[in-house]
Amino acid sequence: ECDKNNSEEVKFYELKKGDFSVKFTNWGATIVSVFLPDKDGKVDDVVLGYDSVDDYKNDTTYFGSVVGRVANRIGGAQFTLDGTHYKLVANEKSNMLHGGPKGFSDVIWKVKTYENEGPTPKIVFSYHSTDGEEGFPGDLDVTVSYSLTSEKELSVKMKAKARNKATPVNLAQHSYWNLGGHSSGDILSQEVQIFASSYTPVDDQLIPTGKIETVEGTPYDFLQPHTIGSSIDKLPGGYDINYVLDKDDSSKKMRKVAIVHDKKSGRVMELLADQPGVQYYTGGQIKE
Repeated sequence: ECDKNNSEEVKFYELKKGDFSVKFTNWGATIVSVFLPDKDGKVDDVVLGYDSVDDYKNDTTYFGSVVGRVANRIGGAQFTLDGTHYKLVANEKSNMLHGGPKGFSDVIWKVKTYENEGPTPKIVFSYHSTDGEEGFPGDLDVTVSYSLTSEKELSVKMKAKARNKATPVNLAQHSYWNLGGHSSGDILSQEVQIFASSYTPVDDQLIPTGKIETVEGTPYDFLQPHTIGSSIDKLPGGYDINYVLDKDDSSKKMRKVAIVHDKKSGRVMELLADQPGVQYYTGGQIKE
């Protein structure tokens, strides 16, 4: 398995299906680009990414990467599990963000499968996280599988298996989307709908308070589609919040959780997931 000294080479890979193509790198199991046609057939890249490996290695924005062991913040960079107290490596003030300074986004993953032919092009990345890595207990085997499953559909499957100790795991795919194309300007005219009636409020360091509150009457209400620009100014720094997704009869079932629509380009993205939450972030902390 890959180790922390990054002895393997960082490479780029591409999956293609007609005029739909997605590029990846084994650094962070990262989505580098997603090229899609607009309503006139003009193809453009709709995610933020870099052209060079060095830019990814110096990146602090997690463009397109898989973050873990635990996405988002762990307050005080510590937790207690099964009676044992674990101190983690802090990387945002006194807290841990996205698995620490050397989280899953900052290591080389192994490429287990790379098939760019046939009806379902796919690439599978794997990473072995060792006991004590960034302070987390136990060995953990992680795989992330990306495939182009049907017309303009990108499937992302993540699996993690703890080998010898209980450990918290909460993986996320951290892509930034601009359906107008990444050089088209801002996203304020794009419409968002999120099928979530509640959210998890945070304190001034963006640590969840532990409460779950209704979106009703707040700028977090996207139950009906509206433009990002119509509500973003009500929040200093824009959106950076976890939504508690509405459940159907089975929360483990894939269901539509969000829709983004760019009327100018005609591009629409539907997000389906089997997870309890989705993070909505408008990039307020990205430096120009």
